[in-house]
Amino acid sequence: METRMSTQIDTAAADVGMIESGTGPARFARGWHCLGLAKSFRDGNPHQIDSFGTALVVFESSDGQLNVLDAYCRHMGGNLAQGTIKGDAVACPFHDWRWGPSGACTGVPYARRAPRLARTRSWPTLERNGLLFVWNDPQRRPPPDDVTIPVLDGYGTGEWTDWSWNSLLVEGSNCREVIDNVVDMAHFYYVHLVKPTFFKNVFENHIASQYMSATGRPDIELDSNYGQQGLLMDSWATYYGPSFMVNGQTLTSGGISSEGLLINCHYPVTANSFVLQWGAIVKKLPGMSDAEGEQLATTFSDSLGDAFMQDVEIWQSKTRVDNPLLCDEDGPVYQLRRWYDQFYVDVEDISPDMVNRFEFEVDTTEAQAKWDDEMALSVAARANQMAPANQT
Repeated sequence: METRMSTQIDTAAADVGMIESGTGPARFARGWHCLGLAKSFRDGNPHQIDSFGTALVVFESSDGQLNVLDAYCRHMGGNLAQGTIKGDAVACPFHDWRWGPSGACTGVPYARRAPRLARTRSWPTLERNGLLFVWNDPQRRPPPDDVTIPVLDGYGTGEWTDWSWNSLLVEGSNCREVIDNVVDMAHFYYVHLVKPTFFKNVFENHIASQYMSATGRPDIELDSNYGQQGLLMDSWATYYGPSFMVNGQTLTSGGISSEGLLINCHYPVTANSFVLQWGAIVKKLPGMSDAEGEQLATTFSDSLGDAFMQDVEIWQSKTRVDNPLLCDEDGPVYQLRRWYDQFYVDVEDISPDMVNRFEFEVDTTEAQAKWDDEMALSVAARANQMAPANQT
């Protein structure tokens, strides 16, 4: 039997960069994290949210306030999310100890009095735009007034729809993968099948923004079921802190423009899993009924969900890369990660390069030229496949 063996030696092997995956942060990000639609927690029952490496309980008190406490009772560990709401407290299913919005024990029904110092952790909450947020800070400091979630002008008015909302548990990946998309111009072409024509980033303090214009891909538009014939898209997307992004989009196709606000947000469950949430509201077109508006919002949300599924498939099969090898058109990945690092260190350790204003516009000229050539070849090949056979 003949044996073959390669004896070729890579003399430049010492220059080959190795992937550094790191171990990820040892803490969860400081900031406001969206837990979902506020109305979903207003059914008279406590709700469990697995987040920040523990379990939380969300319940509504008699004043209409949504409250968040640690889910496990400080008495004997019962799960408060399996208990009941009694007045302004959530009662443990194990021994009926009552815990109020502040985290103080408000009563032990079988005892003369509750232990004077009995408390559990109460988490700061914010309800805005119909969404519930919880504040996480490893240093246990209250949220600063200048770090907040903006009021969305369209929400709650008759001109805009209500939320169409979805969520998904993503396992085997970490939150930074979601954030990297802020600067990733090229993946919109290869993963989401639109061609960016303008792409810019601006970072400052706790806010990171992306501005993009894009068109549909003619090689994709040949498939009439894809739904992006003649698509033009103008988009701005801004993260307010480490996990909540508002994305304003104007889509024009077939001479009709639609304006929508999309939400892309997540909260960590463990160091390597997170709940991804997305939703949309849209501005109703003149003469559009409520039902038609809701359907348009669902279409926006479903489109965003389809895009996320494309991302999730990649996130779950890729490896973490702390030292990515980049080209000029890849955007400011390292600067974005420095911005993101501010949420994983103590406030006293935030450095100027994490929060100083930074602007970067990707030159898309070369990419557009090469993509145009690639799409033209694809269209021609597809046209040849669809042409009827020559008759002799």
